[in-house]
Amino acid sequence: MSRASLSSYASGPSSLPLLGDTIGHNLERTVGRYGDREALVECATGRRWTYAQLDRDVDALARGLLAADVATGDRVGVWAPNCAEWTITQYATAKVGAILVTINPAYRTHELAYALNQSGTRLLVSATSFKTSDYRAMVDEVGGECRRLERVVWIGDDSWDELVRGGESQPAGAVAARMAALSPDDPINIQYTSGTTGYPKGATLSHHNILNNGYFVTEGIGFTEQDRLCIPVPFYHCFGMVMGNLGCSSHGACMVIPGPAFDPEATLSAVAAERCTGLYGVPTMFIAEQNLPDFASYELSSLRTGLMAGSPCPVEVMKRCLTDMNMSEVGIAYGMTETSPVSTQTRADDDIERRTETIGLVHPHVEVKIIDPATGLTVPRGQTGELCTRGYSVMLGYWDDPGKTAESVDQARWMHTGDLAQMGPDGYLTVVGRIKDMVIRGGENVYPREIEEFLHSHPDIADVQVVGVPDEKYGEELCAWVQLRAGASGLDVDAVREFAAGRLAHYKIPRYVLVVDAFPMTVTGKVRKVQMREESLGMLGLSPAPP
Repeated sequence: MSRASLSSYASGPSSLPLLGDTIGHNLERTVGRYGDREALVECATGRRWTYAQLDRDVDALARGLLAADVATGDRVGVWAPNCAEWTITQYATAKVGAILVTINPAYRTHELAYALNQSGTRLLVSATSFKTSDYRAMVDEVGGECRRLERVVWIGDDSWDELVRGGESQPAGAVAARMAALSPDDPINIQYTSGTTGYPKGATLSHHNILNNGYFVTEGIGFTEQDRLCIPVPFYHCFGMVMGNLGCSSHGACMVIPGPAFDPEATLSAVAAERCTGLYGVPTMFIAEQNLPDFASYELSSLRTGLMAGSPCPVEVMKRCLTDMNMSEVGIAYGMTETSPVSTQTRADDDIERRTETIGLVHPHVEVKIIDPATGLTVPRGQTGELCTRGYSVMLGYWDDPGKTAESVDQARWMHTGDLAQMGPDGYLTVVGRIKDMVIRGGENVYPREIEEFLHSHPDIADVQVVGVPDEKYGEELCAWVQLRAGASGLDVDAVREFAAGRLAHYKIPRYVLVVDAFPMTVTGKVRKVQMREESLGMLGLSPAPP
């Protein structure tokens, strides 16, 4: 066997070619094939669209955008929880070549102003309010700071109807003429990544990036026009708008919106009522669903498949998806916003171990490699290093920030993920942690993911996250944040150490255990470990590490 065959490099073969469409043309192709099939269901209001009806409303909004003088490449922001208008805006902006700036519904005024200004948004489509957020008041507060913002359109308000009515002045072929002038390589979406330090960066993605990624993600779980996908993950993130919406529309499948934001009861009710065949979620969502006291009462027999992604997927949670939720073909997907997002995915016919212990194989038409972060050289299979990915899915760059782009995408167009991973002899990959999350205890490299997976097997633990905290003797020590299962008795460090004794190396056993009700999270369900480390210092009475 040659040395090359043992390196941690793989490329994804495929019998299916990449799609050469723009998003608008791809939607119209689906409408031509499946116009009478149901395309979109909004459970909260009971509204429904076939693909022909959805395309009609998309075109009406697209004409409104043209009448509002939205040019190719202009930025149109959308700031709202999941709703039908969000989806309609996504496809309408794609048809006119506007770049959709997807804004986190949890943003406050400082973050909103930054996103609008940094992207140069001209027109903003916004909800009027959501939960405790008064979007009107916040937009009014930052309006004077946003130099390029010319117009705000409120969902459910007369201003939305005015925008659509304005399009009645446009010639019948105006949208088609604009679409004919667009290229699949045009930028079509800016998504702000939730950085742990400094301002977020605007990952800029093309039609080609996200249309193909949505298509191949759902190809990987066997989607056809017969499928119905429950999408509780947020649309402002790639999981919702790419893997969800574009994954469905590229196959003629139905998009089901269970609610404006994630709610475990609403999600399972939507699956049951709409006979969904697929369900998406980050691990914390599946944990919340499975921990409902009446979980067993939901009729989930229609489920066949779905994906768990967004953060490391606990093995025990995944196993319950396979058994208790009837998701026999469920998979794990791995990726990041900057790669549209998915780079690897398990296969529907993978065995239990591969589907619960790995992040799968490289995606079709994508390359991956594992490198030594110090040298940049590809490591042998089985060794830990930084996961890098290259291909059609890598972003165009960070919006108006070539310096940050160059820090993440090298001259050979490899995206450096910052994740530590291993590639097995069969090409399956396993993420062992983040480079920045790795804990160095007394000279030993400790990967929190391994310890988290182990502690998930404790009968009293519903969820767990492990971080490093400063220690005078060892440099760093391990601290486990634990959420208990309903009805579980108290859990302390001695009980955890007893459970781990003889099963984990001594240096991998947490020195501290904190029982908490919740972890600090992003809206997309990613745990903020930087914040956890900071809060641990106060909770444990520790001093910050010296510079």
